Amino acid sequence: MNKVSTTTALGEIVDLVMGQAPPSKDTNFDGRGIPFVKVGEFGTIRPVIREWTTSPLRMARRTDVLLCVVGATCGKINLGEECAIGRSVAAIRPHPSKLDQFYLYYFMMTLVERLRSGSLGAAQTVISKDMVETVQIPFPSLSEQQQIVGILDEAFAGIATAKAHAEKNFQNARALFESHLQSIFTQRGKGWVEKRLGDITEFKNGLNFTRQSNGQTLRIVGVGDFQDRSVVPIDTLQSVTIDGEIGDDYLIRRNDVLTVRSNGSRDLVGRCMLVPDVDETTSFSGFIIRLRFDTREINPRFLLHFMKSSATRDRLTRDGGGANISNINQAKLSELPIFVPSLKQQEDIANRLDRLREKTQRLGHLYERKLAALEALKNSLLHQAFSGGL
Repeated sequence: MNKVSTTTALGEIVDLVMGQAPPSKDTNFDGRGIPFVKVGEFGTIRPVIREWTTSPLRMARRTDVLLCVVGATCGKINLGEECAIGRSVAAIRPHPSKLDQFYLYYFMMTLVERLRSGSLGAAQTVISKDMVETVQIPFPSLSEQQQIVGILDEAFAGIATAKAHAEKNFQNARALFESHLQSIFTQRGKGWVEKRLGDITEFKNGLNFTRQSNGQTLRIVGVGDFQDRSVVPIDTLQSVTIDGEIGDDYLIRRNDVLTVRSNGSRDLVGRCMLVPDVDETTSFSGFIIRLRFDTREINPRFLLHFMKSSATRDRLTRDGGGANISNINQAKLSELPIFVPSLKQQEDIANRLDRLREKTQRLGHLYERKLAALEALKNSLLHQAFSGGL
């Protein structure tokens, strides 16, 4: 395909409809009236309709490209829909005799950072009408635009398939690890002894502190440090100031296990980490419970794997009616049943699970690199498409 030699201002070949929110009294979730789209309804490709209005003020069409123009997600795009649009959304309406909708859609993918970097407003990010209309767009003939769209459609379909395969392989690896984990703690071997977690563990809730606290400064493990980790990231912990001086009973030490007891996200409740060597005064926040035990009887890594298994987390984060709960406490932890083999068996099991987890983590890193490479390929194709390189 010949190199694109001409450009034009976007405002010359599109109409730009800036959204306006209807009165809240005229919106509903019952399907009455016209679909109403804000940026929160933007989907992967087209909006997900959740709200309607009986008093539409600004309308988009299915042949438009929708652009988020206000807030942290400004620059996000969707293909259009027959709907009313709120003030966070603009509808870019191509002149059909000059500009292909999907050519415009792909071109807009390349503009997010450019639009954000030139945006205005101190309180929140804003993309103005003038910013959009003055953007220069490569402007080949309509038939050439459609050829470019065809090439990108085919290439992006292949990229989407590759991403799906990579994700499936990673999910299969995680499922294999979880299945092995479950088989160990549900199909117990001969000589395993049933105990309550409270029989073998001492519990301690963490420290509460505020921005106004005035006293000792120390490192502290917070809920945000958990994520998908298995070991406390000692070297990257934040320092905080607490009221007064910390007591020794609030310090963490090697082989303690920490678990999230409460947080705004149910996804984090019940997550666990093992404490490695600690060389500075370090504590843990009030949303965390510390588990401490005799390592001559309990292997720390065995207990960590037990606590991280989905069966254990399900028991901790579900109430008697099967509903998810947003917190756990020492009483619930204390009553948790655990089957314990000999210390030698615990170590062998922990070593086996560590090796399998490391293999799963390596596959996870490969998966992330694969996704990054595919995203880079996608961006390269877009660059080529709009610089005449396809």
